[in-house]
Amino acid sequence: MRNLIFAANWKMNQAPADAAAFMRTFTDQYARQQDRRVLFFPSAVALHVVVQAVKERADLEAGVQNIHWEDKGAFTGETSGPLARAAGARHVLVGHSERRHVFGETDEETGKKVAAAFRAGLTPTICVGETLAQREAGETLAVVRRQLRAAVTGVEASHLASAIVAYEPVWAIGTGKNATPADAAEVHAAIRAELRGLIGERGAAVPILYGGSVNRSNVDALLAADEVDGVLVGGASLDAEQWLAIVRSA
Repeated sequence: MRNLIFAANWKMNQAPADAAAFMRTFTDQYARQQDRRVLFFPSAVALHVVVQAVKERADLEAGVQNIHWEDKGAFTGETSGPLARAAGARHVLVGHSERRHVFGETDEETGKKVAAAFRAGLTPTICVGETLAQREAGETLAVVRRQLRAAVTGVEASHLASAIVAYEPVWAIGTGKNATPADAAEVHAAIRAELRGLIGERGAAVPILYGGSVNRSNVDALLAADEVDGVLVGGASLDAEQWLAIVRSA
């Protein structure tokens, strides 16, 4: 049985003071539940605040939204895996749709970042998903499989078994639209089959999250879909009360 995972991606929001207020509200009201984990991906400037807020809670974990694939060097503005780990991060998002489509990150680069994450002792959440044009062309499953394979090229099976995968259709990110539970189930089943093909039965243990305009109104239906092991949430995770309602779902 895979535990549920609720992941909050704050993107370029929440200054340190805002993050501190959010985390006080959240930790005061959220009691640990044995069947789930809650992950926070704050901006880099607020990471230290979240790390301090979760340090006494094994069910709450902090991560970064991106890393560079090199461990150190002259890469102004970038954060390496070892630096993120030293700052208290335990997780990292890799290949988020905004990294791919706003910043031009390639499949090859996501693969290098996944490898860098494992070298640093970080758990990567590998994001995959199709654009609206790709979906309308019937290419969804091919795109998702290609992105997943590229992200794990050269990764040892034992490492991949400890990763997290997130399906986030690009057309549903921040648009108010979301895949139906049936849509999510179809893609998640394909991801599960791909994982089994890559690492055998260990692929059954890899959590697969859904991301894309998740909120308190649709989260229960999405979590009820086959192979949906949790959610990766953007805008709705910025409000502490709504986030509390989401993580208490199912």
